[in-house]
Amino acid sequence: MSYQSFPLLAGKNVAITGATTGIGRGIALGMAKAGANIAIVYLPSEAENAKTLGEEIAIIRGTKGTFVAIPGDVSEQQTAIDLVKTCVDKFGEINVMVANAGICKYHDFLDTSADLYYKHIKINLDGVYFMVQEAGRQMKAQGKGGSIIATGSIRSLLGGAPLVPYTASKGGVLSVVQAAAVALGPYNIRVNCLMPGAIETPLAKEELKEEDRKHILRRVPMHRMGTPEDLAGPAIFLASDMSGYLNGSEMLVDGGMYVNLE
Repeated sequence: MSYQSFPLLAGKNVAITGATTGIGRGIALGMAKAGANIAIVYLPSEAENAKTLGEEIAIIRGTKGTFVAIPGDVSEQQTAIDLVKTCVDKFGEINVMVANAGICKYHDFLDTSADLYYKHIKINLDGVYFMVQEAGRQMKAQGKGGSIIATGSIRSLLGGAPLVPYTASKGGVLSVVQAAAVALGPYNIRVNCLMPGAIETPLAKEELKEEDRKHILRRVPMHRMGTPEDLAGPAIFLASDMSGYLNGSEMLVDGGMYVNLE
């Protein structure tokens, strides 16, 4: 879909984590098409992907100066501070935060190492917590409200045998969203959770076996995996003034997987 026909985010400045690939990249490109300026943080190993994202956004917007990227690790609080400061220094203020970065490793529960568990928690949960907190601080100081979007998962609501650390971290993301929505609501800062189902990303291609893919397709009434672009529209809606009274909400984007008991 061409969001350029609907510039819902014109004049808005958006910070996004995990934007170099997958869902985050789809959201970043969609928001740029909707008129937003984009600031991202990327792992040093993703520098080339960050560069090409910036080039695509420059083409979409028809001008340079609408994109900025810094290296960093979302599991560290300083990265949240640096990303928000970069967005403000480059564009004047921050209006939207998309705390999206995450990992997902399939592993037998009883053989899962403590290191793998803590890695999920530090990236998926701590990374969201610090971004929500720092964006909230800056938005409060600006006095104009704002929208904070965290990427949870269908696994925020459902268990999965090979995904216990991932499920724990994404359940925590939903709890952070709900509590932060209450804490930040008085400042007109909305906090909502975008909850993807089975999305065709490089991470999914790496982790999913063929039998897993077939099982997923049987569960999804639409009989297809989602795409990163499928998340762009919902994210744009949550970022825009159209969702001005949505706060603490859960938006499932799963093709009907969650409600299918057949």
